[in-house]
Amino acid sequence: MGLLGAAAVRDGGAALPHGFWAAVRVWLEKPQVANRRLCGAAIEAEGTVPLGEGGEASPPLAAVRGGGSGGGREVRAAAAGAAELGRLWREVRGQLPAGHGHLPPPLTAWGGPGRRSELRAVLRTLLARGRPAGPPAPPTKELAVQDVYNGTVTFLPLEENSEGKYQIKKSNIYQIQLTHVKDEEWSLSIVAPFPEDWFSDGIAYPKLAWLGNELLSKLAKWSVDQKPSGFKSTLSLISVAKYSKVYQNLKEKYKEMVKVWPEVTDPEKFVYEDVAIATYLLILWEEERKEKGLTKKQSFVDLGCGNGLLVHILNNEGHSGRGIDVRRRKIWDMYGPETHLEESTIMPGDSHLFPDTDWLIGNHSDELTPWIPVIAARSSYSCCYFVLPCCFFDFHGKYSRRQSKKTQYREYLDFVAQVGSVCGFHVEEDCLRIPSTKRVSLIGKNRIYPPTECALIDKQITQYINNRQTCAVVMCDRKVGFNHKNHSDGLCKEAGSELPENETETAGTTWMPGFQPREKVEQIRNCASLPRDFVDDVVLNVANLLLNATPQKSCSNTHGGNTNTWNQGESLSLKEVAEHLNKETLKRLKSEYGGLQTLLKNNHQVFEVLNGRVHIRDWRKEKPSRKTKPEVKQHLSAEAFKTRLCWFFIHHPDGCSLPSESCPYAHGTEDLRQSQVIKKKKHLQ
Repeated sequence: MGLLGAAAVRDGGAALPHGFWAAVRVWLEKPQVANRRLCGAAIEAEGTVPLGEGGEASPPLAAVRGGGSGGGREVRAAAAGAAELGRLWREVRGQLPAGHGHLPPPLTAWGGPGRRSELRAVLRTLLARGRPAGPPAPPTKELAVQDVYNGTVTFLPLEENSEGKYQIKKSNIYQIQLTHVKDEEWSLSIVAPFPEDWFSDGIAYPKLAWLGNELLSKLAKWSVDQKPSGFKSTLSLISVAKYSKVYQNLKEKYKEMVKVWPEVTDPEKFVYEDVAIATYLLILWEEERKEKGLTKKQSFVDLGCGNGLLVHILNNEGHSGRGIDVRRRKIWDMYGPETHLEESTIMPGDSHLFPDTDWLIGNHSDELTPWIPVIAARSSYSCCYFVLPCCFFDFHGKYSRRQSKKTQYREYLDFVAQVGSVCGFHVEEDCLRIPSTKRVSLIGKNRIYPPTECALIDKQITQYINNRQTCAVVMCDRKVGFNHKNHSDGLCKEAGSELPENETETAGTTWMPGFQPREKVEQIRNCASLPRDFVDDVVLNVANLLLNATPQKSCSNTHGGNTNTWNQGESLSLKEVAEHLNKETLKRLKSEYGGLQTLLKNNHQVFEVLNGRVHIRDWRKEKPSRKTKPEVKQHLSAEAFKTRLCWFFIHHPDGCSLPSESCPYAHGTEDLRQSQVIKKKKHLQ
């Protein structure tokens, strides 16, 4: 039998069958969300194809979705794609095992009465993640044939022969089926006609068990759990296929940076994130050159460039530009003279305009983020911008929420997009493929006003900034009525409010005198710089609070034949703990990021903070991590063993819950080992 798996689905929300086709669409367009060995899929063409003999494919409005917005070019590509799809359909339908376009059992046959004899075909190319070890394999193409009447989608793998024609790889045909059982009960199944011949390459075609278990369970979940995300699809403005190729090349080219990273930040995250952002910009700029008929590569300035790696990559790839940051980083010295980085404070004003620059970049630019569209608009009519917002800042300080119906992140993105619209840009939004929760970018590439109206737009910008600073929060929000789908909605009232003449003029050299740039010396505010005696005092107070709370939790301690009970204390919420601390202590903790919770988590030897509640940690219950630690971390763990005193041995009324030989901390000074890390540092000195 060719049944790979079946799943019962209960639909209490009337999501099916529409939810099934939405789930199929996810698998067609974003296979990487299920198969992590893929980085995406390029939809080459799609349209309706006839079940009978002959006929061309009929395309939808946008048959080709390789990426980019090309206007007439996209329409021409759609027509060409539809013609190619029609030729391909006539070429392969006769190759099916049963002949004449009929499907072999146990696949459900295509077609139905009347107009339902039409099918919908999607030609896609699967894009592998990572660079192959051997010679590159030809791209994996599939023709997915959707039969809405029968609730099936059939995947026909295609191989190109020496004559350039496509043939069906019959061993790897499979079909996803939706069946209505009764009432709210449905069944989802995946079948393959030739399971014994299935070829798994471990990338585009996993093992059959994966299809029948992993993929099937995800499809079943997606079919009835389709929630709008409120964000654009990942890489919606560029070609996924091109992105995959360029990213792999850049990742290979700059992977050595991970090994020599001198900063305290995670090298893998920052290196590969900047490689991904650089990839996106390089493709975006290549598309812009094609659209505008440009030959020279775009110039750029990265405002708040941080470690400077993005600038380094873009410079290396032929784009002239520089990065500016208030604080120099150690890694800057490693790049060489070809990478242009400046240590300088950026104050939004006439002295920080870039009239000869094509693009301004704000990659996690914090307090500069809302200013970047303004600086771009006032630099020149041709200046564009790219921002990747992270921390939430308004023009004059921290951003204050104005709507409770949106997440803070979505609301802030809408605000930054609105700034771009006030500045006269057509603002586009896209999701980047980076290892970050803040991965939505906003792009201002085209203006929505003619050059003759620059003075009018400049006045509008000034009025908008002044209103952001002075208008009442609730009233201002009601005036704007902003919707992120149309960034220009509601601008007239907020941007056009009449102000005294002297306030609508650009203020000489600085546009907002109260603007606070980032401090040159980065303050450590994660409780790590607090005095040790202060931290010890808070830890002891909180521990005593938990130990003396009632009822007490006592756990039997049978280590070494000792049968006495060990007091684990009670759990309290962070709010309850805070209520028992004096005002001076709380005030001091509030000046640190994370406050009390961060301090308790930093002292993980003593405390465990779970779901907002504080517990005394019982080391007998600690289980080794299931994940295998990297060799470096294992080595460091061994070096740290017994290099610190056990808090419980010294302070807990029952002592430590573990015997000395099992406890990772020292039971007394005679049990204490000298840190191997310190020895190494001394040796290096």
